[in-house]
Amino acid sequence: MRVDDTDETQGTSPSSYEFGQRIAPSSKSRLIRLFRFAALWEGFLVATSSLRTNKLRTSLTLMGIVVGVTAVIAVVTIIKGLDKTVAQTFSSQGSTVFTISKKPQIIKSREEFIRFNKRKDVTHEDAEAIARLCTSCWRVGVAANAFETVKYADQKSDGVRVRGVTPTTMFDIDGVAIDAGRIWTEGEGDSGREICIVGPDILTNLFGGAAADRAVGREIRIAGRPYTIVGVLEPLGSIFGFSRDNVVYIPYSSYQKTFGSRSSIIVFIQVPTAEQLEAAEDQVRTIMRNRRGKIFADDADEGFSLETQDVFLDLYGKATSNIYIVTIGVAAISLVVGGIVVMNIMLVSVTERTKEIGIRKAIGARRKDILTQFLIEAVTVTAIGGAIGVGTGFGLAYIISALIGFPLLMSLASAVLGVGVSSVVGIISGLWPAWRAAKLDPIEALRAE
Repeated sequence: MRVDDTDETQGTSPSSYEFGQRIAPSSKSRLIRLFRFAALWEGFLVATSSLRTNKLRTSLTLMGIVVGVTAVIAVVTIIKGLDKTVAQTFSSQGSTVFTISKKPQIIKSREEFIRFNKRKDVTHEDAEAIARLCTSCWRVGVAANAFETVKYADQKSDGVRVRGVTPTTMFDIDGVAIDAGRIWTEGEGDSGREICIVGPDILTNLFGGAAADRAVGREIRIAGRPYTIVGVLEPLGSIFGFSRDNVVYIPYSSYQKTFGSRSSIIVFIQVPTAEQLEAAEDQVRTIMRNRRGKIFADDADEGFSLETQDVFLDLYGKATSNIYIVTIGVAAISLVVGGIVVMNIMLVSVTERTKEIGIRKAIGARRKDILTQFLIEAVTVTAIGGAIGVGTGFGLAYIISALIGFPLLMSLASAVLGVGVSSVVGIISGLWPAWRAAKLDPIEALRAE
């Protein structure tokens, strides 16, 4: 029976359609999509059944994919955590601080070391000239560092950074805060009082982890001289395994009495806002060049180093970019090896299942159906490997971050990328075996034993 257009417009229900009845285009497209999905789902079920049947083969196929994805996820996750830690560490002074020193903080060669050592020392008089003449500078401070053994009774702590600073605004420039006690007054600092402010590691190493307020007022010895603790700093933590809390602050005048005044100092300059940083740098550079007699712009060496914290961030960025490149190389090799293994295993699978392919073709399976089934098998096994690699990568990153002590930043994008790349490897490596299976002659396939 054939219905005409007037019957269609009367809203005949799908259940009342008879053979030869016309189907609306929208219904036809929905049915086509439904059939396609059903075919893909059937192919997925057949593929997973085959993978479950050959568990050992599937496990061996997974290994190359898992290793490659694990390497990428672990390294990306670790570096993202390091990025956050490094950014927080070196931006503690913000983008408003720069320094003047005799030598740059990073020296790349022996020749540079020799050349920089020939420069004149940066002195307290240089700092006073900057504070007096720089109109764009907000705060100017001085710091000098030494590494000494600090003692209390029969306890000692080696390799402590002793930092002599003036004025007390250097604590704000350094981005440190007081946990217990107080900061010394400017009068106490200028008079050379032997007082100090210690980091939390000093409490742990010398006072058995005593409370911060209990350490205030006690006397420790720095380079053989007695210093009274007037304050304890809040903890800053560690970076790359080096503690930032193993430090003692003393007044710069006291530092000169203990360690002498012949060593070069570092001048810290802070501006109110980041927008004023460039103007302040230009003024300070002009002041220092005049004091060094560098009046010509083409002088090869200015005689001092002007730096911001960006010098560390740039060095770190270069180091991590190299790590990324090496990791991507290792992961690429692992994924290529994994892809080759997948291709070989799928070719073996095609050979073993030749008769099955012939039977399927004999009862009506098209080349497209066979191709889809074997592609789904390859993509399924590599996607599973990618998912396992994501899990093991995050787990490895968690263990390493716990051992080193930096935050763990898990990225959903990394997980999606890991599974996505492994799936692409599955498509590429499974295409040739799937095509071979699809083009088998059903008669010849049925004869296979």
